[in-house]
Amino acid sequence: MPQHITVLNYDPEWPLKYMRERNRIFEILGDNCLSVYHIGSTSVPGLAAKPVIDIMAVVRSLEQADSDAGKFSAAGYEYLGEFGMAGRRYLRKGGDERTHQIHIFQVDDWHNIERHLAFRDYLRTHEKERNEYAKIKKNLAQKFPRDIDGYCIGKENFVREVEERAVSQYDGTWDKLYLAARKAQYRRNISPLIEAGAVSAAILSARGNIYTGVCIDTACSLGMCAERNAISTMITNGESKIVKIAAVMPDGKAGMPCGACREFMMQLEKAAGEIEILCDCETKRTVKLKTLIPDWWK
Repeated sequence: MPQHITVLNYDPEWPLKYMRERNRIFEILGDNCLSVYHIGSTSVPGLAAKPVIDIMAVVRSLEQADSDAGKFSAAGYEYLGEFGMAGRRYLRKGGDERTHQIHIFQVDDWHNIERHLAFRDYLRTHEKERNEYAKIKKNLAQKFPRDIDGYCIGKENFVREVEERAVSQYDGTWDKLYLAARKAQYRRNISPLIEAGAVSAAILSARGNIYTGVCIDTACSLGMCAERNAISTMITNGESKIVKIAAVMPDGKAGMPCGACREFMMQLEKAAGEIEILCDCETKRTVKLKTLIPDWWK
């Protein structure tokens, strides 16, 4: 039987359902999984939607994700490959009464990652378009209760127009920095005395370039923090001005630079206190360097 299409008013349980599934996805994909996002209509507070939790997972390797198809199947998902979109892996769960959909993209596919995040964030902040979209979906659900193609075609023009507008306005810098840091973050056992990669960092330079680095931990005091490693790479490439920096801890959450890294950054240039530091990956909360090192000695 074709998928049953129903559109409901926003349910505050949807984010909770996403979080439960998010944890399961991380378990299945393991170290290949760099980030997981709640996307689609159920991720927009106040928006009526089909009660289907749309999830986007960003991975190092799609081929490695393919090897986990059996684990997803055991979790109740159909693993359908690209399913009409090159560079994607599409999974669904729930049969005719769909409950979850997963869209997996490789980390370097910024085009697809960005458009999903931009569309979501635009609807979160634009009430007029949000209400218009809800009205369109409710009407289409009544008209096509068992015709998913008719339902999707009916909202296609609206989605395309809003997506183009959203992408043109979207600043995905923090997402780019976070994913760049996560891509560099994996453990390397260099020798019995040195390991690296548990913590990573990405910086945006004044010229718009992104540089990454990982921590290097040694048996004595010769190691290096991820932030200073990234800054060293930037300096090696002829730059010295930082605009933004994101450090990622072993648990995937943003972390604050240590005291030595704060001092190092402050000495880079006169305006270094204005460097933005990522505090929280989900909310994009930031802090300026000067607030972390008040009454600086110089």
